[in-house]
Amino acid sequence: MTSEDDPFHDCELDPEAILGTHTFEDVLFTDETETPVNVLTGETPAHSHASVEEAKEFAASIDTETPQIALPASVEAQIETQSKPYTAAAFFHVKATGSLERHRAYHAAYEADAFAVDFEADYESGDLTITVERADES
Repeated sequence: MTSEDDPFHDCELDPEAILGTHTFEDVLFTDETETPVNVLTGETPAHSHASVEEAKEFAASIDTETPQIALPASVEAQIETQSKPYTAAAFFHVKATGSLERHRAYHAAYEADAFAVDFEADYESGDLTITVERADES
């Protein structure tokens, strides 16, 4: 197999690092996601009010072949852009997996026929669970 045929040729991690089930805790948008408060009124701005259902629908509406999840937007982003308290990203996004190296490895596995990649987004707990298996084992 040439390096061009290896889906992990540009990755710092090899497949062994992501095989199995990994849970990333408290990374999804939840009802507990921090929102800004106006210091003068003590109220949360209208643009920062959102439900988990709204966030999930937004993530699902993104037109891409890669499944999207709803991640919390930073308070700073909400203030600066007057945006919702969530954003959408691929389920293996660096904000969810915690490192660029994991992001790249999950992306390579997701794109490769040699792996079966599944995920579960638990918006109640905020946890994201990603499972990677070799395709011949699934």
